[in-house]
Amino acid sequence: MRSPPTLISLAGGSPNPNTFPFESASITVTNGQTVTFDAATMKRALQFLTITITHTLQPYVLHILVTFNYRQLLQTTELCCSNLDHFSMTEHATLIQTTKGHIRTYNNVQSQRIKALETHVVGFNVLSNVQFNITHDPVREMYVCILRIGFVTGPKPLVERVVLHIQASTMHTSTFTQLMVSQLLHSWGREGFLQHIDRVIEFYRKQRDAMITSADRWLKDVAEWHAPSAGMFLWIKLKGISDTQKLIMEKALDKEVLLVPGGVFMINSNEACPYIRAAFSLSSPEQMDEGFRRLSSLIKESL
Repeated sequence: MRSPPTLISLAGGSPNPNTFPFESASITVTNGQTVTFDAATMKRALQFLTITITHTLQPYVLHILVTFNYRQLLQTTELCCSNLDHFSMTEHATLIQTTKGHIRTYNNVQSQRIKALETHVVGFNVLSNVQFNITHDPVREMYVCILRIGFVTGPKPLVERVVLHIQASTMHTSTFTQLMVSQLLHSWGREGFLQHIDRVIEFYRKQRDAMITSADRWLKDVAEWHAPSAGMFLWIKLKGISDTQKLIMEKALDKEVLLVPGGVFMINSNEACPYIRAAFSLSSPEQMDEGFRRLSSLIKESL
């Protein structure tokens, strides 16, 4: 990148983009705008990167972080792109394992303080002092899940190690995906992005309210819950039932209603768990209502 334009490079390992079969693309956004890939952009989109995040995407992501009051974080941290949050969290765990000898600065017997804690908050909000966090921000709910893209922010020395892990495994997030997101953000602008976020929030708020209404109608005598302030799931604790595994995986299917038993999210999935998880993302209010009616009938039969 610091080389003069007259440099002749015989060192690269990338294929010639003139052999790629795709020449251009035009993708229509829901607001009627289009994301366009001309021939030059398409060649870039289908080629390898020498970094984990494109120069066109990085400034938009940084601007979004500043917009949502991450200014303090940006002063002390680094940013990289990952293949969604699950992969980046795997890299995070690997990083902790490989650096544990360096961060163990006190004797375990003398101190019970936690050295590393991974939390998965429903709303993906940053906790505590951001300068000590490695944050994984997925964008599947904001854009589209199949793009498989997320962002990692954290202390620069640690994120640099995450980048090395990424380069040694998946190399980097798809260039096509990154350019698609950067083109979309360029098309939207700041106000367009915020308007899209507002639409997403309003959609899930209505879906949540519909599920809470149905839960109040059918489950208030047999279960308890708290209305979520973010996410797309309602966690329900069944009364009088210590373990929901068999109830949900066998009997609920006979009633033609499908939920997730809470035990599968525990460290030891064999332990009894009275919770179930219901998703309000895809179902209509009518389907939620009928589903909870069937669930209520099943719970009462099992008590």
